Amino acid sequence: MYGAGTKTNTMAIVALVSSFFIALAGVICGAIALKQIQRTGESGRGMALAGLWIGIVSMVLTTAFIVLIVIGIWNRDLTTTALALS
Repeated sequence: MYGAGTKTNTMAIVALVSSFFIALAGVICGAIALKQIQRTGESGRGMALAGLWIGIVSMVLTTAFIVLIVIGIWNRDLTTTALALS
C-alpha cells in the first residue's frame, strides 16, 4: 500500500502546461509557484522551474524571430529602393 505523498502545487502544473501555449503565463505562474512551494513545502518545484524556463526560452526565441523578420523586411525595402534608384 502506498502512503500519502506530498501535495503537488497546482500553480506548478499550470506553469508547465501553459508555458507551451502562452509563454508569459508560464513565466508568471512558474515564479508564483516557486514562491508558494518555498512557503508551503509542497512538491512540484521541478515543474515550476521547467515552466519558468520553457516560457523564458520561448519568449527569447519569439523575440529574436520577430527582430529577424523586421530586419529582413527593412533590408529588402532598402535593396528594392537602391535598385530602383540605379
